[in-house]
Amino acid sequence: MNRIFLVLLFSLFALLTHAKSTDDDQRIKYPGGKAVMYRIVFTDKHHSPYSLDRPQAFLSAKALARRKRQGLPLDSTDLPVTPAYIDSVRARGIDVVSHSKWNNSVLARVKKPQLVKQLNLLPFVADVKKVWTAPDSIKPLSTRTKYHTEFRAWDTVDQIEYGAGMEQINMLNGITLHEKGYMGRGMTIAVLDGGFMNADMIPCLQAANIVGCEDFVVPKSKTIFREMDHGTKVLSVMAANVPYVFKGTAPEAAYWLLRCEDNYTESMAEEDYWAAAAEFADSAGVDIINSSLGFHEYDDESTNYRYIQLDGHSALVSVTASMLAKKGIVLVNSAGNDGMDSWKKINVPADADDIITVGAVGPNRKNAAFCSVGPTADGRVKPDVMAMGSPATVLTGRGTIIKDMGTSFSTPVVTGLVACLWQALPTLKATDIIDIVRKCADNYATPDNIYGYGIPDFKRALSLGKALLSNRQQQAAAKAKAASTLKARQ
Repeated sequence: MNRIFLVLLFSLFALLTHAKSTDDDQRIKYPGGKAVMYRIVFTDKHHSPYSLDRPQAFLSAKALARRKRQGLPLDSTDLPVTPAYIDSVRARGIDVVSHSKWNNSVLARVKKPQLVKQLNLLPFVADVKKVWTAPDSIKPLSTRTKYHTEFRAWDTVDQIEYGAGMEQINMLNGITLHEKGYMGRGMTIAVLDGGFMNADMIPCLQAANIVGCEDFVVPKSKTIFREMDHGTKVLSVMAANVPYVFKGTAPEAAYWLLRCEDNYTESMAEEDYWAAAAEFADSAGVDIINSSLGFHEYDDESTNYRYIQLDGHSALVSVTASMLAKKGIVLVNSAGNDGMDSWKKINVPADADDIITVGAVGPNRKNAAFCSVGPTADGRVKPDVMAMGSPATVLTGRGTIIKDMGTSFSTPVVTGLVACLWQALPTLKATDIIDIVRKCADNYATPDNIYGYGIPDFKRALSLGKALLSNRQQQAAAKAKAASTLKARQ
């Protein structure tokens, strides 16, 4: 008996040792080697060659047109970080890898942390904060998976044009917008995510209007299309357009694919990546951002967020997100999937002001148990609205249709329909659209921090938007008439 036990014990030990050895063999050094990243915040934007009188130097014509259409002025946050300050940092042997003009900061990567100490002596440096330390090793970088070149017969849903995407768009009464010809044409959506595996090759997405892609992670990937397929799934919910198989919520919109999530580490540096991506989206003239990302817990536990910091103005990523509506952009962000964990609350930047935070429900319209809840630390209702995410229909990087769980996938259901709604009501501001989406939801009269304002009805949203425009037109006409009468009396 003892002999059998020893043999089994030895076998188990050998198995575990082999597994560990195999895992160790599969690991590689972190790309670029050991390094540390610091967020450097500057005091001002003095000595800048840029001017608000010449915005064409740092904003595209499309971005300026969006601001003008919504009557939104430029301000100092729009000015790029002062180049002389960046040059001064680099002159000290420090590699600046990212900028944030809205936060007046840069992200610096150094292999000799002692070099950073001298930065505190510079008069234009307000703060220096360590945000990332390279791990010793990681698993190898991902490679492209094989994908299907066509759908199987059983993927087709006879007589239902939206195919597998029918339930999630129908729950929000979004088909009404499509039937009126509003499918996102003329609107541009930026998808902020961690990777878009095969999104450039899957036949189902070949018709998608992908206008460009950028990578803000350090070091950059050779191609965002060989990274994780999370972004592919998110994109498919909006952009897929294969009748009777899978049709998304905004198949005629244009898309920027922006990678800003490091798949191998969790650190505050990802907030800097997110901010850089959001600012790029602004400068490129994007109308809407879909962000199925959120943060509260990092590899360095000392940098984890506490609930008191969920006020929309503590985390750099939330500060950035809270500025988007003022730039004329609607941010639609996932609430998070921590409802069954000890954290339970929404993540940042889901706590930001003037955004649409999306939770997840099941087919029964009931809140998904995993969905993160509110309120924010300053008492605002979160999530804002709910959509199908338990599960949602998505397209994987292998080109197959599956059901997947998460607020990551309920979010693009809403984002796509926001694009369709704004196409129908192009003269409204970003803040108007956000307000309407909340008001058209089925729990607007009695919002709570589990179900938010409820499930939005986009047919009703269109009616509310038209009524708002009509009311404004009447007010403008009345004001003009009163002014004319006063002038005549004078």
